[in-house]
Amino acid sequence: MRNETRIAFNGYLSHVAKLNGVPSAAVKFNVTPAIQQRLEAKIRESTDFLRKINLVGVTDQQGEALSLGTKGPGAGRTNTGAGNRRNPVSRTSLTKDSYTCVKTDFDTAFLYSEVDQWAAHPEFQTLLTAAITDQQALDRIMIGFNGTSAAPETNLATNPLLQDVNVGWLQKVRVSAPERVIDELVEGSGKVTIGEGGDYASLDSVVYDAVQLLDPWHRNRPDLVVLVSRNLMHSKLLKAVDKGAKSNEEENAASDIITRARLGGLPVIDAPFFPDGTVMITTLANLSIYYQTGSRRRHLKDEPEFDRIADYQSSNDAYVIEDLGLVALVENIEEAA
Repeated sequence: MRNETRIAFNGYLSHVAKLNGVPSAAVKFNVTPAIQQRLEAKIRESTDFLRKINLVGVTDQQGEALSLGTKGPGAGRTNTGAGNRRNPVSRTSLTKDSYTCVKTDFDTAFLYSEVDQWAAHPEFQTLLTAAITDQQALDRIMIGFNGTSAAPETNLATNPLLQDVNVGWLQKVRVSAPERVIDELVEGSGKVTIGEGGDYASLDSVVYDAVQLLDPWHRNRPDLVVLVSRNLMHSKLLKAVDKGAKSNEEENAASDIITRARLGGLPVIDAPFFPDGTVMITTLANLSIYYQTGSRRRHLKDEPEFDRIADYQSSNDAYVIEDLGLVALVENIEEAA
């Protein structure tokens, strides 16, 4: 580490310690709730997808989903003149998810050669913070779509998509609402096929059918979206892009086609790290990440034995589907042979 980098890094240590009211950030400390909230906001703002879902601080490590932004029908009429009492619809009638916030380590290391490049910039602290929060945001999305378990000790080599870090949204549907999952139509086939001779004529047909898995009052919601894997959209969008390129010479023609893409009449969400061969129908407001307030720990450390600095952080997190009646999942989708 160069001398100017050392000065910049020491300044960063002092700033973090001051914000959290601790003597030093170079020893493990509890991030204050106010700073935790600010850090969570930075993580959320670093990716477009996280900005569209819920990121919620909760007090209890375990509990029932808060049912944010979801509800069933509530309009009606009561003949109070006949002595009947008006009775507002309770959210307890929803098919609620439950949650358990489990400790998740978000540890990041930067080689001296990397931070040496930033030392000359006056925004050194901003660059370092952004690098840390950006990776945490991407990790959370990856876990949300691919997580199937919370192993006592994770293994990145055997679970490169962080499958063993926490239980994500898709796994929540598989376990807690299997009646809303289609993973095969011909028993024993282990797949859902699309195209000529397949289970469905097209991907649009898959979506139209899957919508019927939602509770009846959710099927025509204006905010329904389709999360779809990129491999499934590839042929559909490739044809549209090629057609657009021939008829429209504007540079943004292709991106406009992708932005306006729809399946089964619903807008398409291109979510990072979404599994291949998969479609999920829900609203973005139905997906949440809960973090336990007061649970974030941090330790900034100089590690000369590895020629690097390291940021050790942990947070108690849970991935929640607010209303299980507002989600449908189709997996193992393949082109018909």
